[in-house]
Amino acid sequence: MSIMRRSHVTQRSAGRHALRFRGGLTVCVAVALAACGSSGSPPSASTPTPASVGDPARAGTVATEVSASVETEPVPHDGDAADDPAVWVNPVDPSMSAIVATDKQGGLIVYDLSGQALQYLPVGDMNNVDVRPAADGFTLGGRPVVLVVSGNRSTNTIGVFVLDPDTRQLRDVAGDAIRPDLEVYGSCLYHSAATGELYAFVNSKEGQVEQWELSDAGSGRVEGHRVRSIQVDSQVEGCVADDERGDFYLGEETRGIWKFGAEPDAGDSGTLIASVSPSGPLVTEVEGLTLVYADGGSGYLIASSQGDDSYAVFTREGDNGYVGSFRIVSGGGIDGVQETDGIDVSTADLGPSFPAGILVAQDGKNDGAAQNFKLVPLQDVLPG
Repeated sequence: MSIMRRSHVTQRSAGRHALRFRGGLTVCVAVALAACGSSGSPPSASTPTPASVGDPARAGTVATEVSASVETEPVPHDGDAADDPAVWVNPVDPSMSAIVATDKQGGLIVYDLSGQALQYLPVGDMNNVDVRPAADGFTLGGRPVVLVVSGNRSTNTIGVFVLDPDTRQLRDVAGDAIRPDLEVYGSCLYHSAATGELYAFVNSKEGQVEQWELSDAGSGRVEGHRVRSIQVDSQVEGCVADDERGDFYLGEETRGIWKFGAEPDAGDSGTLIASVSPSGPLVTEVEGLTLVYADGGSGYLIASSQGDDSYAVFTREGDNGYVGSFRIVSGGGIDGVQETDGIDVSTADLGPSFPAGILVAQDGKNDGAAQNFKLVPLQDVLPG
C-alpha cells in the first residue's frame, strides 16, 4: 500500500491481533470489544453490525511504541488548555508548513515545524480546529485561500480564518456570526469531491451535530447556512471527514466511533464501527480522530483512546477493521504523551525532519508544564 502525499488528513467481535515491534518481536494484543445491540441505540442511528477484528494483511504495519522528535512550546494557559491541532502544508516549501492549534482558554496558536509559536490569536475559547488548503478551491473575492475553521465556545459560533501562506499568520474572515443551534464543542471540515462545496460539522456535549455549508459572503468574509442535523445519545467531540470517500466519523466519547455519510443529503443513520471497551482498543474516552490517505481509497483512521493513553488504528476503507495500537513514550529528551485530546496527520514530505509525513498529538500532562503538542515522524508510526 502506497501512502499518498496529501496536505491533510483526518470492535468488533472479540479476538486477538498480532503486532510487531520495529525490532521484530511479535506480541499479541487482546481486542475484545463489546458488541452493541439495539438497546440504547439513538433513534437517528442504525444499529451497528459486528465486523471483523482487522485486516490480517496489515498486521505488523503499526508500531507499538514511538517517540516524538519535536514538541511545541506550551500553550499560554495552565490547566486543561491545549486541545486540537491541524496541519497546513506549504505547497511551495513544505519545510515551512505550520500547525494551527487551539488553546481552549483563550485562542488559536500557529507553530512552525520546530515547535516555535509564530502567532497567538486571542479570539476566545477555541476547542477543535481544522484546515483546508487553497488547492481545495475555496475562494474569497475570487482568490483561493487557506481556510481554518474552529469552534468558539466563548461566543458559541463557528470561527473562520484565513492563513496567509507567506507569513503563516491567521486573519479572522467570519461574516455575520455563524451561530449553530447547539452549544458548540467539537468541529471539523469536509470538502466534497462530488460538488466542490466546503462544509463545517459542529457538535455538542449533548450528542447533537450540525452540518453547515460555507461560502463567500462578499467583501472578503465567509458565511454559512445549516444543511443537516444528526443526533446520538451522549457527549461527542472528535470528528473527521473523508474528503475522497465521502464519510464522516464521529466520536461518541463513552460509546465508540460512528460512521455517517458526509454529504448533506446522506440522512441521519450511521454505523457504530468501533465500540468502547475496558479491554480496548478504545478505552473511555474516545477523543481525537484523523485520517491517513493512501492509494486507491485505502489508508487508516486513527483514534485517540484517552483511557489508556494509546491510539487505535483502523482501516480507512471497507468495514474499518482494527489494525493495531501504539503509544507515544518518552525518548530523546522529550516526555511521553498522556490523555490526548486532538490529533492530526499529514502524509506530505515536510522536509528533513518529517520526510514521510507527521502525526501531531495534544499532550494532556507535559511533565508538569503547561500542555503542549508532540510531533512524531509518521514513518515511525506506520513503518510498513
